[in-house]
Amino acid sequence: MTQVTIPFDGKPFRLDVPAKNLAEVLSPRPSLCLNDLPTEIERALSHPINQEPMENRVKPSDRVLLVSDDNTRATPVDRMIPPLLRRLNDAGVPDGQISCIMALGTHRYMTDVEMEAKVGPDVFRRIKVFNHEWRNPDALVNLGTSAFGTPLLVNRAVAEATVVIGMGAIVPHHIPGFSGSSKIIQPGICGARTTAETHMLSCEGGGDSFLGQEDNPVRQDMDDMADKVGMQTIFNVVMDPNGGVAGLFYGEMRAAFLEGVTLARKIYGVSYHEVPDIVLANSCPCDLDFWQSHKAQYPAQRIIKPGGTIILCTPAPEGVSPVHTELLDFTAWSADRIKKAYRSGELKNGVAASLAVAWALVREKASVITYSPGIPASDKVRLGHTHAPSLDWAITEALRRQGPDARLTVLTHAPDMLPIGPVQPSVQP
Repeated sequence: MTQVTIPFDGKPFRLDVPAKNLAEVLSPRPSLCLNDLPTEIERALSHPINQEPMENRVKPSDRVLLVSDDNTRATPVDRMIPPLLRRLNDAGVPDGQISCIMALGTHRYMTDVEMEAKVGPDVFRRIKVFNHEWRNPDALVNLGTSAFGTPLLVNRAVAEATVVIGMGAIVPHHIPGFSGSSKIIQPGICGARTTAETHMLSCEGGGDSFLGQEDNPVRQDMDDMADKVGMQTIFNVVMDPNGGVAGLFYGEMRAAFLEGVTLARKIYGVSYHEVPDIVLANSCPCDLDFWQSHKAQYPAQRIIKPGGTIILCTPAPEGVSPVHTELLDFTAWSADRIKKAYRSGELKNGVAASLAVAWALVREKASVITYSPGIPASDKVRLGHTHAPSLDWAITEALRRQGPDARLTVLTHAPDMLPIGPVQPSVQP
């Protein structure tokens, strides 16, 4: 047996894999983190990428909206916002004209305690900090359609702002290729109908996702929406897999994003060397619920052989989803059936339907066994997965399905990983 350690529920979790079956253990590359984050933040703000410094572009009369990712992400906005406020104040913009919206997408609303922890107590007291109330029609305005014809329903606050700054993290993501930049607008502060159409667009590529493709139809659609609401500036980070900040990218939306993607690919792009029969995909750092941990499936889907078995392991203390509770009624359906049911009006929750399509496409390539203390066995069945009472049981069952000589690859931080390969041996002339 070979012992493998994965980070599970905030602690090291050790599991045994038969040595003859273990193909490889893949993890993001550790990166040198920024030693003096305050100094590096000031340097980034003083030298924007392809843009003039903020204090040269704002007027005292401007209404500034900071758009921050929520508590499902580790972006240290509590460290990033205070220097921004100081520069805005120096340019004559008072705190009363600056606000910060939590870009929830269609996640659950954050509590005041959670918002204060996200932005820091001082910022929470100084400026208005509030949730994107995506369930409230009065909080949204209709800006027509995007260049791709997507209906653009967006939070009223961004339509009323004169300066919009997006704050988030850049990491490989199965829907727009990479997170960050314009993703903070869509789905961050858009209505559910807008998000449903964008997510459905991400499923049109067939059986695989746009993971790791920085230029694709979804990213183009998101960028167009960000243009329409006037977000010209982003302040994004690339995080080290251990939670430190590896890079800061502040400036013009597209240029800053592309520089961040370069670093994110270096850290999270991982070469694999064979196509495995089994992939054990660990959900760290997206552990809150299956609505987050489902991201572990797509790197596994990318590398596994057709007909293989994916072992998904996630703590998921909030279960499948505390918000989209109806999705378990249809998640075990085929991708084609879900799409047709949504287009016919049978399914009303387009956001849940679109993710269910992506989950179905994974199952149509490989069966899924899920080990999760937070997801009841009955809910795993309704996801179309096999319930695993333990991780050892899951490995034994996967080997039973795939055969005694099956090869197993472990992805220790699957949601953030971008598999590249397999590496082909060089051919000698």
